[in-house]
Amino acid sequence: MTYLQINGMDLYAEVAGDGAPVLLLHGGFCSLESMRELSASLRTDHRVHAFERPGHGRSADIDGDYSYARGLADTIAYLDSQNLGAVHVIGYSDGAILGLLLAMEQPDRVRSLTAISANLDPSAFSTAEEHQSLLLTPARRDSTPAADAATDAGSLPAAKPDVERLHYERLSPDGPKHADVVLDKLFRLWTTEPNIDPADLARITVPVLIMAGDRDSIRPDHALLVAASIPGAQLCIVPGASHGLLAEHPELISSVIRRFLHSSAVRQMRA
Repeated sequence: MTYLQINGMDLYAEVAGDGAPVLLLHGGFCSLESMRELSASLRTDHRVHAFERPGHGRSADIDGDYSYARGLADTIAYLDSQNLGAVHVIGYSDGAILGLLLAMEQPDRVRSLTAISANLDPSAFSTAEEHQSLLLTPARRDSTPAADAATDAGSLPAAKPDVERLHYERLSPDGPKHADVVLDKLFRLWTTEPNIDPADLARITVPVLIMAGDRDSIRPDHALLVAASIPGAQLCIVPGASHGLLAEHPELISSVIRRFLHSSAVRQMRA
């Protein structure tokens, strides 16, 4: 296994394939396992880079709370460690938020951005009962198995209800019992951040694809707001898909993203 020193932490990282560089950014309480099928599809003609943030997958946790500012700093430090200039960024959930921040704050590092199930602030979550019942409050985690199974903030379960928890318990160097510590910190993050002004998204000038499920815990109207706030952004709402759309429709997601990457490359060659 490969670990890199990123901002004083040993973070697990992978690189595979050849071609234009792509950076995958996983979701909250997820590991790189959640993006395996997408990675396998892309690495046939792209060089796919990915790492696991602190407290996720094979990377040990940090002391103190999480923040998207720290996640962004780790992402930039990872790009620097790999001597990467501009990359195609594909982020899911928390990773999609980091992708938006990277495109705004470090536009020269981003060739294109695919943001899957991103939100600009905590008000974006659906108020539907089936989504609210999965919010990761400590009380609900203690009393409902479904809450333990949530794959990200307010999300519906993916193909296997407890798949991300099983990955965590198998992979984490902090041990299975540390999962609740991570979930507590993520819940505090998800209920207070991010706080992105839609008007600030107009600073993004690279090709952008916004994706979400029509049954996502991120409301479809919020996904539309994100796309409408970015000049020229494309919007894909996946039918019959929840926040677990990567696991539910892997072939469709891969096909849409590959087509977007190709069109982005053609557009940039003509510019």
